[in-house]
Amino acid sequence: MTITLETGTRVMFTGDSITDCERTVGENPLGYGYPLRVAGQWGLQNPDRQPVWLNTGIAGNRVSDLTARWQADVLDAEPDVVSILVGINDCGFHYSLGFEEVTTDEYRNGYRGLLAPLAERGVRLILIEPFLLPVSDGQRAWRPDLDAKIQVVRQLAEAFDAHLIAADGMFAGLAATTGNATWAADGVHPTPAGHAALAEAWLRQVG
Repeated sequence: MTITLETGTRVMFTGDSITDCERTVGENPLGYGYPLRVAGQWGLQNPDRQPVWLNTGIAGNRVSDLTARWQADVLDAEPDVVSILVGINDCGFHYSLGFEEVTTDEYRNGYRGLLAPLAERGVRLILIEPFLLPVSDGQRAWRPDLDAKIQVVRQLAEAFDAHLIAADGMFAGLAATTGNATWAADGVHPTPAGHAALAEAWLRQVG
């Protein structure tokens, strides 16, 4: 079912650095990535309907970090729609920084714990798959772990009747003719074109 946005609908974006996109260090509370593009494009196309756009993404966050701040940063804001993108750090930090592994079960249980209180309140959910566009052999080694976590997000989207943005497949398709760096120069963080692609996919979920 399409999510309907009206004047006053409270829309929350949350997750890691891809959602944060310098909102915590700059002067734009929506950051400079896909949440800003979503709000801008929506406002251009629907000037008669003005949702309240919110962003609580924080760079470096994993599911456990979201869990620790979920009440204060998400639930207390009383959103009507929550969009979540988290998972690349649950995978990548283990390989690139030597963090303790986040197992698929830990990721699933933590993510489910984020969704359950929102579902109880009738909040509409948009889940964005974590994604990777490898630009090095080291990043290619993340793939099996990330693929398992992507499957978790797909399963949870079905279980919670959430809208799913299949971002990993979307970017793989886009990169097939251009190369990965066009969409994420470091393999993880979208370029301006990558953020535009995410915003376009997000806007297809709402009406």
